[in-house]
Amino acid sequence: MLEAAARRLSTHGYAHLTLDWVAGEAGYSRGAVYHQFAGKEELALAVVTWVEETWTAEVGSPAAEADPVDALLTLARKHAVFCRRDVARVLLTLRIEFAGQDHPVGRAIAGIVDRLDADCADLIAAGRTSGVIPPGPPPRETAAAYTSVVEAVGIELAGRAPYDIELMDRAVRGVLGLPPTGR
Repeated sequence: MLEAAARRLSTHGYAHLTLDWVAGEAGYSRGAVYHQFAGKEELALAVVTWVEETWTAEVGSPAAEADPVDALLTLARKHAVFCRRDVARVLLTLRIEFAGQDHPVGRAIAGIVDRLDADCADLIAAGRTSGVIPPGPPPRETAAAYTSVVEAVGIELAGRAPYDIELMDRAVRGVLGLPPTGR
């Protein structure tokens, strides 16, 4: 049910989400969906949580690698693979739809993005301290650029393997100020 709702949100946004459509798409009765969710806001929040958990399970934590550059490159590459799924756009679609609004779904997504940016900023700061990432704009701003590039490249090149990974690597290296791989 959550995956069906995520597909709908990814392509049509929150404004066009109906519990009746989700019920039909997921093979549930209308009553079963309404029994689990009081309305579309509750369903959308459940989808946001599900996507975050799925992404974390498939992509992992940014701090999983010991080397900051390896951690950031691994996260970007795994995100490109995650974006090959048809639900990968849901957070971007909702973030755009709720931009500038005080809405529970928008706040939930902003929290996810803020946590990821903070984790990446910590890795960037650690990489600069150790000398593996060159000096540049403040870590928080660099992290925001990094996560934006990862999201955009992953979604734009979704399913175009192996170019999604190769171009993701090039884009991330550029944002971090790293030399190209030499390919």
